[in-house]
Parts: sequence; structure tokens; C-alpha cells
Amino acid sequence: MRAGPSASPRRYLAIWFPFLSSDRLRREAARQVCAEPGEDDGSTAAVVLVEKVRGALRLAALNPQACALGLTRGMTLADAQARTSALRMVVHRPEADATLLAQVLEDFGRFTPMAATDGDDGLILDITGCDHLFGGEAGLVRAVETRAARIGLSLRMALAGTPQAARALARFGPGGIVSVGLDKAAVRDLPIAALELDEGEHQALTRAGLRTLGDLDDRPSAPLAARFGTDLPVRLARILGQEDVRITPLRPPPPCVVDRILFEPITEMTDVEAVIGDLVVEAMAWLEQRRLGGRAFAVAFFRIDGVTRRITVRTGRATRDVPGVMRLFRERLAALINPLDAGFGFDQLRLTVPVTQALIPVQPGFEAEGRDHEDLDRLIDRLTARLGPEAVGRFEPVESHLPERAARLVWAGRRQGQTAWPARDPASPPSRPFQMFDPPQSIETVSLAPDGPPARFRWRRVTHAIVRAEGPERISAEWWRGHGHRTRDYYRLEDRQGRRFWVFRAGLYGEEREPSWYIHGLFA
Repeated sequence: MRAGPSASPRRYLAIWFPFLSSDRLRREAARQVCAEPGEDDGSTAAVVLVEKVRGALRLAALNPQACALGLTRGMTLADAQARTSALRMVVHRPEADATLLAQVLEDFGRFTPMAATDGDDGLILDITGCDHLFGGEAGLVRAVETRAARIGLSLRMALAGTPQAARALARFGPGGIVSVGLDKAAVRDLPIAALELDEGEHQALTRAGLRTLGDLDDRPSAPLAARFGTDLPVRLARILGQEDVRITPLRPPPPCVVDRILFEPITEMTDVEAVIGDLVVEAMAWLEQRRLGGRAFAVAFFRIDGVTRRITVRTGRATRDVPGVMRLFRERLAALINPLDAGFGFDQLRLTVPVTQALIPVQPGFEAEGRDHEDLDRLIDRLTARLGPEAVGRFEPVESHLPERAARLVWAGRRQGQTAWPARDPASPPSRPFQMFDPPQSIETVSLAPDGPPARFRWRRVTHAIVRAEGPERISAEWWRGHGHRTRDYYRLEDRQGRRFWVFRAGLYGEEREPSWYIHGLFA
């Protein structure tokens, strides 16, 4: 289990895919089941991916065979063809590379929930507190290498105390694992290219005889900042491990994370539900220790072929009820439009609790108070799990005197606000009708006094004679919303047939505009 911030030193794993584009091409060729026999799939030929830059075709990416011929990124295609004619040219598709990198980011989330992209060809993983799941940092690095080889990607990695130090070692150094506190010694021999400055500043540093990061570290930072700007000392401090700038993960880290790494992949739904049940029990124990309850529970399914599927269930109130949450997961799994496909099996499952809320145990009494609310909450949770969170709604109060603004419709799983419904006397009739018209409908009225209630009114071609009237309830306009709103006087009316109406007069007598009458709702 991983939960909350860790007191151990931060550790970052930088992963660089130097041949992402060519690896993607090889993966696509491997999927072509109907490829012609003897067709070259690019595994031995020199492959270059070209794109047009300012009217000239340049090399955007290469495979290892092309790099062995001395070709580099940014070189014009004409220069590359002048060096060798044995080139296979492919149009560069950066959007396809971005899609593949996003898929790899989802898949590598199995190693840590704190994962982010690093440019267009790399990843940064914050593995703080996660290495024990793989037998230590070395075991985690081996697991990443094995995973990358399984999905057909070549990589270089470095593990250090800051993201910038790990990136510099992976891209400009030997890579590997740097022990805690030794980042500075490990990166001092790196070339100044690891700072990734623009070409002009790089040339200026080279002409000054500064060729390694150690040469820069041996000099005071003030003259460097005065000559090359304040960005250079900041970059140098981050690479040397003196300043840690945390990564921004793909998803915010949830308060509670529970993992289950399986030695044998599982495919049967009974086995999947059993693993989910174990994860839910473990997560509930963590929540109970901290007097918290979960409002949302998410399970990530990691397939051995790199496909990741996520399923989330939500509850109307904070809960630690294991059977209730498992019932919601069964409802959700049974109602999926695209059923959960295990493929060749799931080798890891992760349960997260992204939304938590304080939940203090309450001593139960002999009275059955609250059971109706609990039953309603369970019904809403099951409907939400089966139909989706947007399919089930509820009304919540809003701080406004205007009836049409006093409530709004939200989805059932949303956290309840601080505003409470006004208290109502059970012995008194309701002051607001359950059925309201939006917008209010105009009526024609006859009153015995200008400021009195209607004696009769005509609505939908039917005249109603009033026998009882109660009111007025005056509601002033909300002045901060601008002009055009008028003061309202509301009345509850009852006609001879016993039908009850909620009407109001918009405006006051004596104003420039004559008052108008509207019916706003019907009482049951």
C-alpha cells in the first residue's frame, strides 16, 4: 500500500526512448499479419523519418542502424543520401508518436501513480515509496526494462534525487542508479550540453573553456548569472541536485493507493473480483485508521500487453462499507458498454481512493432513525454505478430567495455543499410547491383590492374562482444581478374544486410599469 506523502528522500526515474519513432514503426510492422513474405520490416535496414522544415526535408528521427552510419537528427535528407544510399525513408508522424507515448505513460503507471511525460520522447516517474514493491530500486529498474522490452521499446534510464539530474544522466550520461545524496558527484563530469541551452550560449561557454558541469560548479554563480542570465545557475542547481522541482503527474496523486502485483496473470472475472475485494478491504483498513471515508473508488487494470482500463464507482456519502463498495463494482462491471477484456491476462490491479471525507463512527441506537436516508443513498449509489454518474441527478439548495434560483440539479455523486435545506414544520403545509413552471406562466386576474390577492384568475382558457388565499410573501429583486427584476408578492390560492396554486404579482402599484400576474407552481 502507498498512501499520503512519504518522509523518505524523493527519487525520480528518467526514461528516455531515443528511438521512439522507429520502434513504433517496428511495432506497426509486427502487427501486419498479412505482410508479404520476405518484406523488409525495417529491423535491419537504416530507417529515417523525414519532415519538411522551412521548405527542406530534414531527418526528424532515426533508428540505431541509421545512427551507426553517422546520421543525426536535423540533418537534411540530401546530406544523408550523399553519405549513404541504403536508406529507407518514412514520413514522420509526430501525432502517432504522441499517442504511443501516452499509452506507455498509462502502462508505466503500474510502477507509480506519479508519472509524467518528459518532452516528446521520455517519461519521468516519481518512485518515492514504491521501490519496495519490486524488491528495491534495482528491482524496479529491471522491471521497467523488462516491461519496455515486452512492448518493443528501447530505452535509457537514470535514477536520481531530482528530475533534472535523472534526465541529464539518462540523455547525456551513462544512466544507472545514483545513490541518495550523490547527485552532484555523478553529474559533474557531464558535458554542458546537459544544460540544454540555446546554441549561442553553448558556444559562448565552450569558448570560455567551460566544457563540463563541474567546470561551471567550480565558479561563483553571480558572474555566470550576470553573463548568461539567471536561468543558467537555476538549471545547474537543479541538475546538481541542489533544488528539487517536483513533477506534475498525469493525475493528481490520490490519498490512498493499494496495489496488487500478480505473479500469474488472471483472466477469469471471479478471480478479478476476488482481487478487487482484497484491495477494498486493505483500503478500508487504511481509511478507518485515519477516520476517513471514501466517496470515490477507482480500479486500474493493467494487462500484460500494455492496455490499461480504469473503472470508477462513487458514493453519495463517505463510506467504509466493504460489501457495499463491492456491490457497486459488480454493478459497474455488469453494466459496462465495452465489457472488461482481460486479453492474455491482468498482471497488476491498483485501487485508489481519489476522494475522501471525514467519517467519524456513530454509536447506533435502538431507534431506526436515518435508515430511510441510508436506503436512499444505497439506491442512488447502485443506480449511479449501473447507469453512470451523469444519469442520476439530485437537487441541492442554493443561497437565493428567488424560487427558480433556490435549487439546482447536480449529478448524484457530487460532494454536498455547505448550504442546507430550510427546516420545515411537519404539521404545516408546504410553503413551496413540488411542481414549478420554468418560466412562470402569465395569468389574467380580477382582484377586489389593488394590493390584494386575486378573487378569480384565468389560466389556459379556464377561469378559477378563489375561495381561500394566503399571503403575501414578498420577495425583493436581487439588485446585484442588474436591472429588469421586479419585486414579487406570492400568494397560495385554492379554488372551489380544491385545486391549489402558487401565484405572484411582479411589480408594485404606482410604478411606471403596471404589475403583472403569473402562476409559478401547483401544489399536490
